[in-house]
Amino acid sequence: MNNQSVLTNGSIEYMLGKYSDMVFKVAYTRTKNSHDAEDIMQDVFLRYIRSKPCFESEEHEKAWFIRVTINRTKSLLTSSWFRKTTVLDDRLSVNPAQKSDVYYAVMALPKDMRTVIHLYYYEDYSIREIAKLLFRSESYVKSILMRARKKLKITLEENNE
Repeated sequence: MNNQSVLTNGSIEYMLGKYSDMVFKVAYTRTKNSHDAEDIMQDVFLRYIRSKPCFESEEHEKAWFIRVTINRTKSLLTSSWFRKTTVLDDRLSVNPAQKSDVYYAVMALPKDMRTVIHLYYYEDYSIREIAKLLFRSESYVKSILMRARKKLKITLEENNE
């Protein structure tokens, strides 16, 4: 099957519509920058187009997009280019009405905690599924989730005082 027939049958448009928000949110949660998240999202979908993976189920499909997104953010965050640049303030990228104390508290967490919180609460993955996606043990994910909740609780209580 050539690229032209893939584009005309709607499958790429369908996948973009189905997963672009999720891919962007996972990338943004990890990078804290909408421009980097958009670049990663483009790269993830280019990889999808080039590799044309066959999925066993819808869960496998979703997990593939999350795993590739996480891998791409890791590559970006560990690249020498990224380490040698200064992050510009990303205030203009998200509607201020959408930001809350919880948003700021989650974004202040370390990257691994932000990722687990996002996958658990926003993507509705179980601890077992998150462990598989991150190639970690279930106890690691439980521990990270517990520590993240504790930090969030402390931060939010301090903000309310």
